[in-house]
Amino acid sequence: MKEIKKLPVTILRGGTSKGVYILQSDLPEDQSAWEPILLRLMGSPDRKQIDGLGGSQSVTSKVAIIRKSARPDADVDYTFAQVSVDKPLVSYKGNCGNISSGVGPFAIEKGLVEAKDGETAVRIYNTNTDKIIEAVVKTPEGQVAYEGDFYIAGVPGTASPVKLKFVDPAGTLGKGLLPTGSAVDVLEVPGYGPVEVSIVDAANPLVFARARDLGLSGRELPDELNADAEKLDLLEKLRGLAAVKLGLIEDYTRSAWDTPGIPKMTFVAEAEDYVNGDGKEIKKEQIDLLSRMMSMQKTHPSYAMTGAMCTAAAAVIPGSIVAQVLPAGVDTQFIRIGHPGGILECGVDYRENGACPIIDDTFGFRTANLLMEGTARIAL
Repeated sequence: MKEIKKLPVTILRGGTSKGVYILQSDLPEDQSAWEPILLRLMGSPDRKQIDGLGGSQSVTSKVAIIRKSARPDADVDYTFAQVSVDKPLVSYKGNCGNISSGVGPFAIEKGLVEAKDGETAVRIYNTNTDKIIEAVVKTPEGQVAYEGDFYIAGVPGTASPVKLKFVDPAGTLGKGLLPTGSAVDVLEVPGYGPVEVSIVDAANPLVFARARDLGLSGRELPDELNADAEKLDLLEKLRGLAAVKLGLIEDYTRSAWDTPGIPKMTFVAEAEDYVNGDGKEIKKEQIDLLSRMMSMQKTHPSYAMTGAMCTAAAAVIPGSIVAQVLPAGVDTQFIRIGHPGGILECGVDYRENGACPIIDDTFGFRTANLLMEGTARIAL
């Protein structure tokens, strides 16, 4: 006879992702007991996730676990869980910036943070990366505002903006902004050859490569790239080799299992005209660079917020792959990334420090929407 657990849950869209938000007090104290609950909750492993709350993509198979913080510099603690769609795997490595944009509204809705009239600042401690995120949420008359006129690419319609500032974002792995010590490394890919990359760690660790070095243009759309098994294999090999260099794994062929979420594979190119996933033409004058991210071994349909934060940080590293494709004199307070969903703006506050700048913070804007509050039935 299976044990039936009734789990209070809230579903929010955070940025261009959608996730289940849970109070940590509603889960077992022992974190090792969370995995079977979260897998059953999302309906994994199953590529359709037909028997759970997951949406069959990595961007809709995410969980945020939140509690009131005991830290003097934070209001809430937030643990991010990436639930694999097709594997019996839950990863706590790295954070999701899009899901982070729903943490502030959730914390206010659940009474963990008292709302102010006008807007409310929520200080979020992300346990995955040991970093503080400041979220500013619109709260007219002390109520979270979800409706508004702010648009983000990859989400239909408009909503109320949530400003996210990632404070001192460098070094989530404890090895600094440049965890290998170099702005550019060369990885030898079996069956392909040497590829130059920049491995940068800010908000999340990313490995950046030039699109042309991979036989790509940077204009690819998710369906096109996801149908190319050879390119997906190349990108995962490169990501796996970067994971080995970071000390996350010993065997690059195990990357999809042992460290599926980080580092995040990203390839970039100079700004060019392209057509986004909605068929809209984006002119090169509207963007500063082209970039495509991978998420759980598939192409991200838009762009991860933590990816944008790391891209902004990489932009100010002399000689990095990102800096190489950006136009001279780019405004680092307003970097425009052209991605499959459209355009994402982000910025960075930093101090020059020779070959490795000091990143004070990175920032950008997202939106969030509360979709459902209820109880999930978990049969274990």
